[in-house]
Amino acid sequence: MSTVSDVMAELEKKGSEKTRATYARHGIAGDVYGVSVADLKVIAKKIKGNQALACELYETRNYDAMYLAGIVADGSQMSKKQIEAWAKGATWGMMSEYTVPWVATESQHARELANKWIDSKQESLATSGWCTWGGIVATRPDEELGLEEINVLLNRVVKQIDAAPDRVRYCMNGFVISVGTYVKPLLKAAKSAAKKIGTVSVDMGDTACKVPLATEYIEKVESMGRVGKKRKTMKC
Repeated sequence: MSTVSDVMAELEKKGSEKTRATYARHGIAGDVYGVSVADLKVIAKKIKGNQALACELYETRNYDAMYLAGIVADGSQMSKKQIEAWAKGATWGMMSEYTVPWVATESQHARELANKWIDSKQESLATSGWCTWGGIVATRPDEELGLEEINVLLNRVVKQIDAAPDRVRYCMNGFVISVGTYVKPLLKAAKSAAKKIGTVSVDMGDTACKVPLATEYIEKVESMGRVGKKRKTMKC
């Protein structure tokens, strides 16, 4: 399985109407086969390390192929221009909130891109920015983070979350959770921010998905003694 055609044929074979219906409830429509994430991971293992193929898959504009590309691609090998192109092409929430942040977090340009995107008036770019920041705090050592900058971002969330678009609110809430979960020196600040933003209301459409309550989530991680335990990768 070394060409785009090979992979696309496999994706089409693995697609199902049931998964397409699930994706549709999450706002994913258009060119989509409906391949489960479990099946995508199996295919990803077969093409692991093929950076060029991953980039070609993202360019197909097929949802399943683009998500697969995010699993396979190594963001540290991508230029800032490439990652920005991925962000601009992320027309579905799963792309802008998962695929793009995955590769952006691995890049040396992560902080620069995240800061640029969170200022965007385009909802998909803003979500990519906040999710990338969430990835940065979850994977980078505290000494590399710049705690003062992150504290400023926490305060920004408190001030701006109510007026932000739906998905941006969701990702801002996620950022607060990430800081409280992964940055022990800012646990107190994150808990304070979580308390101030309280319950975050987001239209989740025709799904059973819920917005995590940041205060409860952080307290649960704290009770387990896991605050500050970093992740190796944001990919899942």
